Amino acid sequence: MAVAFHDLSSDAGLKKLDDYLLTRSYITGYQASKDDIVVFEALSKAPSSTYLNVSRWYDHIDALLRISGVSADGCGVIVEGSAPITGDAVATPPVGDSKAAAAEDDDDDMDLFGEETEEEKKAAEDRAAAVKASAKKKESGKSSVLMDIKPWDDETDMKKLEEAVRGVQMEGLLWGASKLAPVGYGIKKLQIMLTIVDDLVSVDNLIEEHLTVEPINEYVQSCDIVAFNKI
Repeated sequence: MAVAFHDLSSDAGLKKLDDYLLTRSYITGYQASKDDIVVFEALSKAPSSTYLNVSRWYDHIDALLRISGVSADGCGVIVEGSAPITGDAVATPPVGDSKAAAAEDDDDDMDLFGEETEEEKKAAEDRAAAVKASAKKKESGKSSVLMDIKPWDDETDMKKLEEAVRGVQMEGLLWGASKLAPVGYGIKKLQIMLTIVDDLVSVDNLIEEHLTVEPINEYVQSCDIVAFNKI
């Protein structure tokens, strides 16, 4: 055979086969062939779902064998695009025309599970990264929050208080409209809207680590969440 497969009974061998099938539907070419049958029979059992690409390929080849009404021992298998494959043919692959035979001779020592070139390795890594990013990509949720920020007393400069509050900047935080509302005894509180990206900003951490610590706590006595709504 032109394709060499080794140690498919081990995790290492299955991992290499899984990597090989990451960008391929079949062992060789663009349709099922005798090479798929040989590798299929080399596996003693259905692969674990851990090896997603091998499992996909195995199930497909198994389905082709069942559709054609042939047992997995390869006897009488008819694969699309090739001559009937018998048990003898699996053990000794049939020779095609002289051009195909010559090409096969050139590839006799090829080991597709051998060392990859840097270009092939990088291309495989890029494809795997793209698949992973696509599977995990999703838009983060957002929330709208209304907060009461109270000063220490009626002598607190509310303009500087608001400037200090809005001076807190972080990724995923957007300050909105605000107004002063009376509390009593001449004291006013700052009511302010903010929008947050849920995966990036925690309102509790915003209060405990930014709004009630130095130097802002010179103006801010406490913060309360009045309303919290998912957008």
